Parts: sequence; structure tokens; C-alpha cells
Amino acid sequence: MAPRTRRRISLPTAVPRSGVPVYRAPTVFRPDRAQPAGRYPLLELFRGFERTVPFRKYAGEDGRTLRIARATTVYLNDGPGWMYVAPRRTPREVRRAGFRMVETPDDAIVVSREYLRNGPPLDVYLDLIHEFLHILQRHQGRELWPARLPYADRPTEVEAYSFSVAEARRLGVPNAYLRKYLRVPWISRAQFRHLLQNVGVGVRG
Repeated sequence: MAPRTRRRISLPTAVPRSGVPVYRAPTVFRPDRAQPAGRYPLLELFRGFERTVPFRKYAGEDGRTLRIARATTVYLNDGPGWMYVAPRRTPREVRRAGFRMVETPDDAIVVSREYLRNGPPLDVYLDLIHEFLHILQRHQGRELWPARLPYADRPTEVEAYSFSVAEARRLGVPNAYLRKYLRVPWISRAQFRHLLQNVGVGVRG
């Protein structure tokens, strides 16, 4: 029997959109979308993040959360994609899918420059809430890429998505928007439905 080939992930490039978005990020959140590719302090690139409601809701002592945020770096890269926490070493499942990650032992979030400039502002906001929670999870000693555990069942992912979904609901975002936001290319349709169930987003309505 021929070996089973693994589906390679192709990430889309965010393109400018016309019109005013129906659902927006809070006005206090003011990311600097005009910066060139490079390395930036998290709170300088994503201005106002520390004054958002979710930032004050992260578990743990507020001063420690702020210190971690101030020490976190953003790698703003050219090319397609969204954002992710840079691992110390690229997980095997990601390497097998043909995706190359920035690797660093430090706290860092990798962001596609095109996504920051052209992606829906609310999506960028929700993604940052999600990814910074992963930074905090790692400070708790938790594993972000546990071996042989499906993506939709990983406690760290369910927690991070649920946290972003809660903020989206606070802003009045409906299920239809959240289903589109939560659909990612590296999981199957069945896993996607399971993820929706795990984070409390209906498959209809």
C-alpha cells in the first residue's frame, strides 16, 4: 500500500477590503498597521491592548500579566498567514504540513504584515487576545502542542478560543461571524464542528 500523503497547508494572503466593517474592535485598541517587517515590542505595535477589557480578565496578578506583555516581542513578517506564538521548536505536525515557523526560546508572537494591514480589525483583535493567552499558558508550564491530541480538543486551544469568543459576544458578535472566524485550514470539517461545540458556538443561527 502506498504511504498516505499529508495535506499541505496553503495560507491565504489578506487583501484590502472596501466598506466599513459591521463589527469592530474596541476603539482603545489601535494597532500600528503601517510598520514594515521587523521586530517590535508587543505593546508598541498593538497600542492600547493593555487597556482592553480582556487584558484585565486574564487569570493571575495584573502586574505580572503586564510585565509579561511588556517583555513579549512581535515578529512582523512579510507573506501570508495570520498570527501564532513562536515555538522553541516547530512541532512535528506543523513541519509535516509544510509550514515553517519562527523559532525562539523567548516570548514572541509572529504576525503576518499583510494580515495586520488588511485583515478584519475585529479578527486581528480576537487573534491577539487568543495568542497572548497562549503566552500566559506557557508561563504556567502548559504544553501548547501536545502530541497526538487533536487540535479541537487541546485544552489550551479550547481555553484560548473560548476566551476570544466571550469577548466577541460581549461586543455583540453573532454566531455566523464566529463560525467564519473560527474556520481554520488545518482541521477537517468534522474537527471544525467539534471545535464549535467545545467553545459554545452553534453550527446554525
